[in-house]
Amino acid sequence: MESRKILEEVVAQFNAKVESDPLLRKELTGIRKKVQVDLGEEKYYFILEDCKVESVCDGCVPNPDMTIISDHETVRQLHCKEMKIMKAWALKKVRVKGSLEDIMRLRKFF
Repeated sequence: MESRKILEEVVAQFNAKVESDPLLRKELTGIRKKVQVDLGEEKYYFILEDCKVESVCDGCVPNPDMTIISDHETVRQLHCKEMKIMKAWALKKVRVKGSLEDIMRLRKFF
């Protein structure tokens, strides 16, 4: 499965989780974050606003709040539950630039 499709599925699952979890929705209320995903040759971004992510877009977003750096195979393994996000991070297969608070929020996507 291509990376964009995986990211779109992850975003859809995240949005559904926010809809069904009042505590998560409360945590995200009033937060707006621009997230850049850098997979080498492939670059995508999305914006979390009003407790949801509208869509995954191609390219780069100016001044992202968080940048996720990885590769297609790692994204595929995370999506298929072959690897957990903390293991990928420990093995440096996923690097994240952003605040610690934002990085902890990233776990909710996987």
